[in-house]
Amino acid sequence: MPDDYRVAVLVSGTGTNLQAILDRVHADPDSNVSVVLVVASKDDVPALGRATAAGVETAVVGMGGRERAERDAELADVVAGARPDLVVLAGWMSIVTNVFLDRFPDRVINLHPSLLPAFPGMNSIEDAYEWGVRVTGVTVHFAEEHVDAGPPILQATTPVLYADSPDDLRAKVRELEHDLLPRAIRAFARGGVTRHSDNPRRIEVVEEDE
Repeated sequence: MPDDYRVAVLVSGTGTNLQAILDRVHADPDSNVSVVLVVASKDDVPALGRATAAGVETAVVGMGGRERAERDAELADVVAGARPDLVVLAGWMSIVTNVFLDRFPDRVINLHPSLLPAFPGMNSIEDAYEWGVRVTGVTVHFAEEHVDAGPPILQATTPVLYADSPDDLRAKVRELEHDLLPRAIRAFARGGVTRHSDNPRRIEVVEEDE
């Protein structure tokens, strides 16, 4: 595996998934992963404080009343300056266009709180709960310009019990997120993620314990 695997993380909110990355891979002495940049979509989000506390460089790239493609061109320049091996959308609450994605082919991943392709979009936990599903979960997938459309890399599940409230389900899903995203990053860092040559939606993942 590479001596130093560089990760940039894009955030828009409280940054609990960023904290999981910082705690479980960045600060792990047995890990070769370093979070080298955290970019926020607004300058007042708590996630920036988490990055600063961990000694990680931060930046803010917002929409600022401009077109998304213009924002994404600046975003790509900022992220590219950190020379990342992987870009992680960890609660980045905005679509990124191909203006950004084309700069980092097969190196941008997103975390979504459902078992895609079920329940894409903003309210996936609530949608799954209201639909009455018996099982839901979390997906780490390759980012594409269309919402939650990229092929899954890893998925994890949790049962939805009759006695669960929406808050109970959100807590279950959040726990899965905090485990699955670091697992995916570790798999990338060890060269364990491969697209099928004939079907790019089929992803092989080899993890450390396999």
